[in-house]
Amino acid sequence: MGHTELTRRELLSAAGLTAAGVLLGAPQRHVAADDRPNVLWLTAEDISPDLGCYGDAYARTPNLDRLASEGALFRNAFTHAPVCAPSRSGIITGMYPTTIGTLHMRSQGVPPAYVKCFTEYLRAAGYYCSNNAKTDYNFDSPVAAWDECSATAFWTGRAPGQPFFSVINIGVTHESMIRVPDEVFAERIKDLSEDERHDPARAVLPPYYPDTPVTRRDWARYYDLLTVCDKTVARILKNIEDQGLADNTIVFFFGDHGRGLPRAKRWIYDSGIHVPLIIRWRGKIAPGTVRSDFVRFIDLAPTMLALAGVQVPDYMQGRVFLGDRIGPEPQCVFAARDRMDETYDIIRCARDKQYKYIRNFEPQKPYAQHIAYMDEMPTMKEWRRLNAEGKLEGAQKLFFQETKPVEELYDIVADPYEVNNLAGSSEYEPVLKRMREVLERWMKDTGDLGLIPEAELKERMRPGGTWSVTATPVVQPDGGTFDAPVDVRIECPTDGASIAYTFDRGATPHWLLYSRPIRTEKDVTLRTKACRLGYKDSEEVRKEFKINR
Repeated sequence: MGHTELTRRELLSAAGLTAAGVLLGAPQRHVAADDRPNVLWLTAEDISPDLGCYGDAYARTPNLDRLASEGALFRNAFTHAPVCAPSRSGIITGMYPTTIGTLHMRSQGVPPAYVKCFTEYLRAAGYYCSNNAKTDYNFDSPVAAWDECSATAFWTGRAPGQPFFSVINIGVTHESMIRVPDEVFAERIKDLSEDERHDPARAVLPPYYPDTPVTRRDWARYYDLLTVCDKTVARILKNIEDQGLADNTIVFFFGDHGRGLPRAKRWIYDSGIHVPLIIRWRGKIAPGTVRSDFVRFIDLAPTMLALAGVQVPDYMQGRVFLGDRIGPEPQCVFAARDRMDETYDIIRCARDKQYKYIRNFEPQKPYAQHIAYMDEMPTMKEWRRLNAEGKLEGAQKLFFQETKPVEELYDIVADPYEVNNLAGSSEYEPVLKRMREVLERWMKDTGDLGLIPEAELKERMRPGGTWSVTATPVVQPDGGTFDAPVDVRIECPTDGASIAYTFDRGATPHWLLYSRPIRTEKDVTLRTKACRLGYKDSEEVRKEFKINR
């Protein structure tokens, strides 16, 4: 195929996918434009580090294993939330959802005015930013965030030589894919050979699951989907190679939170927050690198900005973990669980390299509250049935206790499944006290909003349930006819607003991010609108500019 860029249709086919303000100041650049790398994120939904390169003998992931051998494998990467919307909210902003009000599942939060999607800073620095296609940020994706955000979005729309930041979301591993009817699942895995499919009889189940054919089938299906994901990654990486982009493209692969099975997704045990992270950066990261430092999802945004040579905003809560400006490693990672779909709970945790401390702020509620979407999983149905019949034993019964302990403490090294609560042991009282203080300090320092009832939090962010609307942008000069090219400035009186503009005339224009005055050198129709996270977009403004010849 040579070094020409593929068409979008070819990319979709090869990837196994289908097409189903304030003015941002000129960024401080630390590297020359020609030296800036491209960045490709491959994000898989609902997966834990259940890959061969992480030592999982049941997994069949040769392509991801190869990617890890060509770059760095991160053993201690964690999300701050065990479900997609708050997890992705922190990724795109570099902020804890508990700080900015996006903590509840699909809550349509209103972050503070200073918070922006980090891709805006990349766009202002000249990067072409595309997202294919999931957003799910707990606020509507603003028009200013992406050059293109769709099921056909790739880097192909960039100008010649323009650096790109592109995200491809791989949804085949989502929990909903595990529980589909047999004929649908067979279609999902039709490209897997018999040797690539996972035998349920050989599955190694966590001790908290009942060992039945149903749970083994779900476990094997999850691993089959990981292999499908592995093949999808291989096709995308081949495209990068075919286009001659691999040597100047940093490739990230990670999951958005833990595996989509009960007591994993939605829970702040490691099964819900520990994720795989693999990064290949040829010439910069030595092949076969293994890193054990903590990497948090809130670190991704500042790291991307640093790699692009952009000044990291002071408000971001993460650290740079890659490149020439690596910050100090955190001693702990933190995570939160709040409302999941229709079900409320408040749980927080602090985790260091050996211990996990969990605080249940609503201990009167059981772990096994009903969540309609979660309860569709066959494993969950089987688990509930066996509990009702009194057939669970040992760790299998923990999930169905009538109440939760106020505190949980686990030795992650000795007890990786987190089933032996040490919080009541006098031997571990010093550890319990230390970890309790660490969590309380984090909640205070980050302004955790989780103890505010959601109804009150909503009222603070959106009084009376009324959405705020971003003010209409003001264009200066206000259109007209000019004897020479003119520099057009656009402002928006809404605090924290971003401004988008285009000269396209169609119904689906390519919106550009306004970051500096626009020079018009020919007759144009300028279209512009403003947006702010958690607000409705402004009305569109159109101005005609004519230049006398």
